[in-house]
Amino acid sequence: MLKRFFKKGIVEAGCDEAGRGCLAGPVFAAAVILPPRFSHPLLNDSKQVTEEDRNKLRPIIERKALAWAVAVVDHEEIDRINIVKASFKAMHLAVDQLQIRPELLLIDGHIFTPYFGIVHQCVVQGDAIYASIAAASILAKTHRDEFMHSLHEKHPQYGWNENKGYATRNHRERIKEHGLSPYHRRTFGICKGEDETETDMLIED
Repeated sequence: MLKRFFKKGIVEAGCDEAGRGCLAGPVFAAAVILPPRFSHPLLNDSKQVTEEDRNKLRPIIERKALAWAVAVVDHEEIDRINIVKASFKAMHLAVDQLQIRPELLLIDGHIFTPYFGIVHQCVVQGDAIYASIAAASILAKTHRDEFMHSLHEKHPQYGWNENKGYATRNHRERIKEHGLSPYHRRTFGICKGEDETETDMLIED
């Protein structure tokens, strides 16, 4: 069962991103402040939840959350500053948009660029431990998937409706066949002319 808080009695925002290991498209991040007693049987790390259940959870989280926000950093910015900095920037932008100012940020992962004026706690695999981080992972993932579906309509040859821009074998084969789109990250794996890299093997975040 997911934990409802890290420290009782303070306002906590869970933060997570989606799209970090992709070859194409932006990175999305979400910040979510849940009510203290919020729970849902389907809520978990977005990678452990089916697409159907993620889409069921999204409106529930958005309706029940005390505050939530989703932010985006595009592929060009990712290439310019690198994916780690871009992921943290997206999280900062999401926190900027929250209607309630949190007292603590719960960050999925082991490192983070501090957000001025708010302390943070990094939690490895936090999206499988804390409800607020899991909720953020669901929002980031579903909003990004929706965006990649819209890009698929412009560039159906890459199969983004299925691979969402991740470095699947099929996606890499389509890049070799069709070349790069305007939305591919030029600094990632096969997009910079490498056949096989660690980045290529990142299928999910």
